[in-house]
Amino acid sequence: MKFLTYLVFRSYTFLLSLMPFRLLYFLSDGIYFLLYRVVRYRKRVVFNNLRNSFPEKSDKELKIIARKFYHHLSDVLVESMKAFTMKEEDVVKRYEYENTGFLDELYRQGKSVICVGGHYNNWEWAGIASGTQLKHLPVGFYKPLTNKLVDDYVQKTRVRGRSLLVSISNTSAVFSKDYGEPAIFYMVADQSPSNARLAYWVQFLNHDTATLHGPEKYARLYNLPVVFAFPRKIKRGHYKLKFIMLVEDPSKTKTGEITQIYMSALEKIIREKPEYYLWSHRRWKHMRNSEKS
Repeated sequence: MKFLTYLVFRSYTFLLSLMPFRLLYFLSDGIYFLLYRVVRYRKRVVFNNLRNSFPEKSDKELKIIARKFYHHLSDVLVESMKAFTMKEEDVVKRYEYENTGFLDELYRQGKSVICVGGHYNNWEWAGIASGTQLKHLPVGFYKPLTNKLVDDYVQKTRVRGRSLLVSISNTSAVFSKDYGEPAIFYMVADQSPSNARLAYWVQFLNHDTATLHGPEKYARLYNLPVVFAFPRKIKRGHYKLKFIMLVEDPSKTKTGEITQIYMSALEKIIREKPEYYLWSHRRWKHMRNSEKS
């Protein structure tokens, strides 16, 4: 069964590799129709998340955001699959890094960096596009797939040039390793934690929210500057990523402060363009009071 799944997966990625982007987005429009109109994929989750995050918006406004979200989600799905067979230089043309000067200066000072981001716009292309656009060694984290064949393929195709892709189960070892040069550790850390008892709780999008403790933990442990990755969608298939310095000296912060700063930065860009956030995720399944009991 796993081999059959692998064959289907490889067939799908091969077909997408043959498609020009214009045809790819025609396919995306079809996926949007299926997800939004036919399957109604997680529609209740999406609308509950939107309604609770933006209580000031009318039902009409929320429906507009939801439709735009499903359109964008469909684009991200096909773009993510297309990335398996794209050359690094082709991704770079469509995913441009901006204002890297201050990161270059940190590299010259021999400082590694933690780069936090969210499930906003196309987060999948960020790591692939980093190898030739940054001086730092890019190190990304991912959750290994249960299908070993597919997982091996993902590792081989999602890594470009100098970039490294490592399992989240090896996070501690990754930060303690000497790479011979400063690294930039990419951490998409806005998902709901598996264990809320270890989480930091912050205010995020009108919710009392449990958040992953990893970025702050390692930033303070190794005193690594924390930057925020802000990807903007210019048009279909084209993005520009801006870096924002959040915390230069984590040793001077209080417990939970880095996490709140990060989540506040993420909330700001979500409020500006909410349709680009991953609203289908069951983000707020943990309740603070129930976790304490």
